[in-house]
Amino acid sequence: MSKAKSTVIVAGGGIGGLSAALGLAGKGCRVTVLEQAEQFGEIGAGIQIGPNAFHAMDYLGVGDAGRAQAVYIDRLVMMDGLSGNMVAQIPVDEPFRQRFGNPYAVIHRADLHGVLLDACRAHPDIALVNRQRVIAYEHAGGGARVRTEAGDSFEADAVIGADGVRSKIREQLTGGDALRLSGHVAYRAVLPIDQMPEDLRWNAATLWAGPKCHMVHYPLQGWKSFNVVATFQTDISNVGTNEPGTAEEILSRFGHIVPRARNLLEKPKEWRRWVLGDREPIENWTDGRVTLLGDAAHPTHQYFAQGACMAMEDAVCLADKLEKNAGDFNAAFLAYQEERIIRAYRVVLSSRMLGKLYHAEGVERKIRNAVMGAKSPDDFYNSLQWLYGSTGLTN
Repeated sequence: MSKAKSTVIVAGGGIGGLSAALGLAGKGCRVTVLEQAEQFGEIGAGIQIGPNAFHAMDYLGVGDAGRAQAVYIDRLVMMDGLSGNMVAQIPVDEPFRQRFGNPYAVIHRADLHGVLLDACRAHPDIALVNRQRVIAYEHAGGGARVRTEAGDSFEADAVIGADGVRSKIREQLTGGDALRLSGHVAYRAVLPIDQMPEDLRWNAATLWAGPKCHMVHYPLQGWKSFNVVATFQTDISNVGTNEPGTAEEILSRFGHIVPRARNLLEKPKEWRRWVLGDREPIENWTDGRVTLLGDAAHPTHQYFAQGACMAMEDAVCLADKLEKNAGDFNAAFLAYQEERIIRAYRVVLSSRMLGKLYHAEGVERKIRNAVMGAKSPDDFYNSLQWLYGSTGLTN
């Protein structure tokens, strides 16, 4: 008689939760994904995915499907928003791909989520359950049980909290550590290609850096559209996500930027805004057979373009540790946490630093431009080796 498969509940059906489901099902687990929304899907706009994300997607068996949805840019560009001059550029063409073993690309968040969702739907050991928001967990026998807002309970051998920056599982596990507001607001829009100014239709992820603000644009969806993100510093204290934004607010924050860039912000008919926050690093993500993953464990600002990438890496590491610990969840979760904590929080802290760098003013702006402008492609590649040259697994 064959041994019964281990069972896992994943709270959260975003990129991290679906990646975790794929990784664990690939190691012989039966996985139930609980998602609070009416249906499985993803909000937002474009995201950038580095070689490390493709390494993770390959491990999870969705690399080719992900590549088919991506747009392959030629370079990462930083422009000075006050002068209009180029500060620096990093080629991400063939030499970059050879160096890191995978490309740098941009993709619509919903398209990446769709690739993972299709793979989960096709897997016989993954069950997807919507309209179930996990609000608490408890230890049960040799496993764990979760309760949902709908009044239901689900029990399994282990629980993964992939329920995002406002994770109820993290809140219980930590006793309620505070969300750390950055004072930054991000406005996002997707612009049809025919509305994108022709002189900015670059095959690049372009960042315009300005005092206390910056904006980013790059092509999406087979060059049918452009992703536009504009971020500025403010004293807004509420933590909103995916709220309607106003053109008046955003234009008022970019009045000092060169017209070539600022004019782009007049094009979108609809903006959505997010107040950005993260949390201070913590030394423990795990409580017995319950652990955290992705933004629930290490929420990060957008500036390093690594939030989704880190979540996928978490899933790879978690699956790997479960296999190496012969299905022992207690040991696997602690090993996973130990492996991920430094790398993930290095991204969190680096993202904070990049936010300051992008928004530099006065003498700091001049120093930034001089230092970054002096770097060669190899200088940039060497500085990114720790991040892009790895799946996030050290052994």
